[in-house]
Amino acid sequence: MDVGGEAAHIHDKYSLFPLSLTEVIWRKMSDQTIKILVTAALFLHGVAHGRAFIALLYQLMGSLPASWLPVRSWLLPSMSPKSVAGVASIFWLLSTLGFLAAALSFWGILVPPDIWSQLAVASAIISTLGIILISGIWPGAPNRNLSNLDTIIALILNIAILVTQLWLHWPPS
Repeated sequence: MDVGGEAAHIHDKYSLFPLSLTEVIWRKMSDQTIKILVTAALFLHGVAHGRAFIALLYQLMGSLPASWLPVRSWLLPSMSPKSVAGVASIFWLLSTLGFLAAALSFWGILVPPDIWSQLAVASAIISTLGIILISGIWPGAPNRNLSNLDTIIALILNIAILVTQLWLHWPPS
């Protein structure tokens, strides 16, 4: 099957340019598959923030495992790690609750389905601000490499949410 060739011959009714391979594959996915993927991404993003929030609670209580990196702030380097954890915990708690609520809303469970986008955008903004203010250290990461990877994944998901919701206005009405 020549999917690349197929993509070259399919045109969007609003565009003069052929659709990309990604667009062809995306359009062939069922609505149910897309719903599962988006819900899973939002839910897992919320769970990752929740794990980080728990790590921040450990740091606040002074019982951070030796293998975990303490969070620090580049903005206020003289601020104690415990104080930084207190500030960071607010960002991560709000992001956790927001992403989990957005996942439930997208799926239509417990939260009105028409507010998932606003919840996801607000959570992505809060998460990104938290990451920027807390110098990119992902709470609870056992080393700098995993912290960087977790941070990059979180930022990619946050950017994807912001682009799809604020610029592309996905899904179309």
